Order: sequence, then C-alpha cells, then structure tokens
Amino acid sequence: MKWNNLFIAPLLVVALLTGMSCKSYNEKQLSKETATRGDIRIAVDESYKLLVDSQIATFTSIYKYAHITPMSASEDSVLKLFLADSVRLMITSRKLTANEEEYLKGKLIVPRTTQIAWDGIAFIVNKANRDSFIRYNTLKEIFSNSLSSWKQINPSSRLGKIRVVFDNQGSGNIRYIMKKFNISTLPDFCYAANSNPAVIDYVESHPNALGIISVNWISDPDDSITHAFLSRIKVIGVTPEVYSEGDDFYTPHPAYIADKSYPFIREVYAISRETFTGLGRGFIQFVAGDKGQRIVLKSGMVPATMPVRIVQIRKE
Repeated sequence: MKWNNLFIAPLLVVALLTGMSCKSYNEKQLSKETATRGDIRIAVDESYKLLVDSQIATFTSIYKYAHITPMSASEDSVLKLFLADSVRLMITSRKLTANEEEYLKGKLIVPRTTQIAWDGIAFIVNKANRDSFIRYNTLKEIFSNSLSSWKQINPSSRLGKIRVVFDNQGSGNIRYIMKKFNISTLPDFCYAANSNPAVIDYVESHPNALGIISVNWISDPDDSITHAFLSRIKVIGVTPEVYSEGDDFYTPHPAYIADKSYPFIREVYAISRETFTGLGRGFIQFVAGDKGQRIVLKSGMVPATMPVRIVQIRKE
C-alpha cells in the first residue's frame, strides 16, 4: 500500500502540472490578439461617428471576442492621439503629411493608409430660409469675406447677416473649406459649435445660419438619428465648381458624390500604426471588404473599394 501510494503520488503531481500547463497555455492563447480577437481603442473624426459605430456593431457581432472602443474627437485631436501612440488606428479625412510619416518611421513604425469611403460636405440652413440652392462661386465669396449678408445673395431676403457655423475649431471641415477656397483665415462671422449635432441645433434655432457638416450625419434616412436631423433643417443644393448658365444644383447625394457632380467631396481614410496583424488591421480589412462597404453605402457615403452602379431614371 505504501509503495502504491508513493507511485500514485508522482502521477497525480504530473497530471496536476500538466493540467495547469494546459490551462495556462489556453489562457495565453485566448489573450493573444489577432485580426478578429482582442481589445483596442481607435480614434475617429467625429464627422464619421455614425458610420464607424455601425461598422463596429456589425464587426463585433460577427467576431464575439473582438472589442473595439471608438474615441470620437476633432480631426486635430484624433491625429494627436494617433501620433502619441494612444491609439493604433484612426479614421479621418486626411492622409498623414510627409513629416508625420517620417516621425513615425523614426519610431520604427510604417503607417498603413487605406481609403474606405468618399464623403461629402453638406451645407445646411434653417427651414425658414427661402434659399434652397446656392452657386459655388457664391459660397466662395462668403468664405472669402466678399459676401456677409443673405440680402446680397437674395435681395428679397430678410435674414440679415450670415452666421457660418462649423462643428469645432480643430475640425477637418474647417481645414477642407480653407484648402478648397485657398484662404488662410475665415471671416469673423464663422463660429464653432463643438460637434456636428450642435451645428444642427444651432441652424434649427437661427434662421440666418449656414451650417457645415459631414454628410454622414444626415444621409441615412433609415437611421433614427439622421432621420430626426433631416426633419429639423434643410440641405441646400450647390452648382458644380465650373458653372454654366442653366446647370443643375446638386445635393450631397451618393450618386452625385460618386460621379463628382457635387463639388464638395473628400476621401475618408483608415490609418493604422500596428506593427503586426492585430485587431486594427482586421477591422480595416472588414470595413474595406464587401460587408463594410455595403455599410458605407447605406450610410449615404460612397464606397471606395466597391464599384457603385448609378441608375438614371428619365421621365417620358
């Protein structure tokens, strides 16, 4: 009996150690990040919050062990988080500059940039504003400080001074407008409202306001948030950049963004600083893939990696 006990005891120890080893190995495997498993934070330009929220909801419903926490902020703040290594992935409307890429390469990081969508800048006005259309050159004059009153645009208008409102001071929308019209400063009647929804709130309560937001906030009529926003303001149509008398006015509809009839369009990028194939890379692949690009289209934006068919219906 003593001999048997002595023989069995080492076997129990070996079995116990083996079990512990297997358990430790399994836990290690479960905690290992992959393209579809892990826990990361990403930085998102607030203009694309609704789009990214939809992408994350679908991605994490498919991959149960993937946890993605989006941090929505201004374009400037998103870039700072990315360069400071607070996040490994950012979604924004501009590429990294040569200096920013060199800074990252100095840290042995080669950033990867993937275009995921085409976006439009929408101009919105109060429902009391009788002007539903505006010429491209008129907008250029407003931002060049040559026009400052609605009466200068429409002599019968009683709305008074124009008040232009952006989402926030570090906004990609501001950078886009300044680059588009080649201006170094904005007129003193331009203001920041701190977010895209705040722009809509301001325009709804100020008849003389002209708001600038990303089309993502007002382009999905099936979404309760965008549907509510659309019912409160009016999206104005704009002529092409090169205008001929009799040309049509275009709203930032996906078809007019796709064929570039609408003059205020821009790319949307997912930029990763991962040095391995992690969850950030997997999420980008999903967004740029078939399911992700269908979500882009449903969000009222134009897919960047999927062909879009435009069907024109003519009335006889």
